Amino acid sequence: MKHALKAPLLALSLALPLLAACSSSPSRLVENDEYGDWRSAGGIRQRPLGASSGITVFGVDKAREEAAAGGGTGSGTGVNVNAYLWRAALDTLSFMPIASADPFGGTVITDWYSPPAAQNERFRAQALLMGRTLRSDGVRVQVFRQVQQGSNWVDAPVAATTASDLEDKVLARARELRSQSAGR
Repeated sequence: MKHALKAPLLALSLALPLLAACSSSPSRLVENDEYGDWRSAGGIRQRPLGASSGITVFGVDKAREEAAAGGGTGSGTGVNVNAYLWRAALDTLSFMPIASADPFGGTVITDWYSPPAAQNERFRAQALLMGRTLRSDGVRVQVFRQVQQGSNWVDAPVAATTASDLEDKVLARARELRSQSAGR
């Protein structure tokens, strides 16, 4: 008998908050602003400094739409990272097979690569481009290494300078690409 009462009580306790949310009490609305938009002239709801306009519902983001239309501060569409860094990262890591390249997120991920001189080890790299300016801290590279033990690949440490050397090569190539385009 006790178990028979638990299920309906549990269902009722879960349904009460939902019913309370549907109450008929009048909501406070700003005149000419039915949805309480932060851009209203009434000023009741203001967006905090640096905050976005809220969550995206059904794929509608007003700030992104305004930026795409040219009314916002963003670029709307296009590459979100520095074009020279992007091209330089692709050029620098092109000796490895590229598994994924996302210019909007600024990531380049390679597939495993075994150097011809060492077939019992393989490497994989990830480059993350951070921002639209060509700066020395605008690229981060991670390198992963595995060695073959029997028929299995086992993670192994990478030399401490490998990632920073690749970052330096990406930056040098980006500067070279920038100077070539300025000379045209």
